[in-house]
Amino acid sequence: MEFTTVLFYIFALLLVVSALKVITSRNPVASALFLVLAFFNAAAIWMLLEAEFLAILLVLVYVGAVMVLFLFVVMMLDINLDVLHGDFKKFVPIASIVGAIIIIETALILWHGYGATVAPVRDAMLVNGVGSGVGPNEVMSNSQLIGKVIYTDYIFAFEIAGLILLVAIIAAVSLTVREKKDSKRQRISDQVKVRAQDRVRIVKMKSETEAPDATTNPPVTGNAGAGTVDNKG
Repeated sequence: MEFTTVLFYIFALLLVVSALKVITSRNPVASALFLVLAFFNAAAIWMLLEAEFLAILLVLVYVGAVMVLFLFVVMMLDINLDVLHGDFKKFVPIASIVGAIIIIETALILWHGYGATVAPVRDAMLVNGVGSGVGPNEVMSNSQLIGKVIYTDYIFAFEIAGLILLVAIIAAVSLTVREKKDSKRQRISDQVKVRAQDRVRIVKMKSETEAPDATTNPPVTGNAGAGTVDNKG
C-alpha cells in the first residue's frame, strides 16, 4: 500500500468522525469547531488528489469566513440548550426523512458518476478550443479548468449556490437582531400603513389682532388711573 493511500484513509477517517461529532455534540460551539476540523481534513484529501486550488479555496472561504460567521452567530444568540434538547425527539422523524433523501441522492450521483459510466469520458484537461489562453493539446491548470467547467456546464447550479449563501447570510443577520427597550428601530410595515389623517391634524384658530403701539398708548404702571379712598369724616 502506498503512503498516499494510507494518508487518504487517515484523513477520511478523521473526516467521518468529525462529521459525526458535528451532529452529535451537545454544545453548538463544539459542533462548529468539529465542522472546522472536517473542512481541514477535506482540504487535505483535495491536496492528495492534486487539486490544490480547491483545497486552498475550502480553507480560505469556508474555514476562514463561513465558519467564523457561524461561531459569531452561535455565540451572539446565547442559545438555551435545555430547550433544544427537550424538542430533540420531536424533530427526529423529519430529520430522518431528510437524511434518507440526501443519502439516496448522493448514492445516485456517485453511481451515475462512477458505477454506471460506460461511455469513455473525455479528458477535460486537454484544451483544443480557441480563446482559452493556452495552446492546443496543452494541460490547463486547476483554476482555469474549474472556471471553465463552472461557467459553462454548471452555471445554473453555481447561481443557485450563490443564492442559497445569500439567504444564509440574511438569516444569520436577522437572527442576531434583538429588540431593545432603550433603542428605536425602523419598522417598514408601520410606515407603509401610516395615513395622512393619523399623522396630520388641522386646527382652526381665530385671527389675531395687532398689538397696540407703545408710543401712542403708553402702558399703565403702578396705581395710575386707580381710584382714591377718602377716609375723612
